[in-house]
Amino acid sequence: MMATERCNWCGDDPLYVAYHDEEWGVPVYDDRTLFEFLILEGAQAGLSWSTILKKREGYRAAFDGFNPAIVARYDERKTAELLADAGIVRNRLKVASAVSNAQAFLAAQEEHGSFSNYIWAFVDGAPIQNEWRALAEIPAKTPLAKTISKDLKERGFRFVGPTIVYAHMQATGMVNDHIVSCFRYPEIMALADSH
Repeated sequence: MMATERCNWCGDDPLYVAYHDEEWGVPVYDDRTLFEFLILEGAQAGLSWSTILKKREGYRAAFDGFNPAIVARYDERKTAELLADAGIVRNRLKVASAVSNAQAFLAAQEEHGSFSNYIWAFVDGAPIQNEWRALAEIPAKTPLAKTISKDLKERGFRFVGPTIVYAHMQATGMVNDHIVSCFRYPEIMALADSH
């Protein structure tokens, strides 16, 4: 039996492989999940994604299941509690940005009916299907990611530079960046077609 070919960035860490095989690139239209990825991608800045994946359950517990309405109301006491929580990345700017991002997230929901409506409008509601043959071809950011980053920043979001935004787009399936030889590439394409 042939070995399953997958994007080689996930290595052989079971947690990373499961993330690649089950989540990465699957189109996400659920606001709470989009908020979770937004916070986790921001937390990743300067760190590896595997570090964040290992702390994901800690984040879910610490941030009330990523409910933006609750996170938006966090005060100084809650911030101090989070900064003492070894289950997350204890960075004051990142913790503070999670709170202000929750507030900006709620404002975007209010304006567009959902955050999903807002963010997916940048790709006309359908994933961009790329056709990369090698990992080296995949960009760290794109002109569209720069456009979205600029718009998010104008709305008060932080830790949303073009590289973080592009990682968010990849994770939430706004783009299919699995390499074409990866077993997930056609599966993700089929998911996009069925939406």
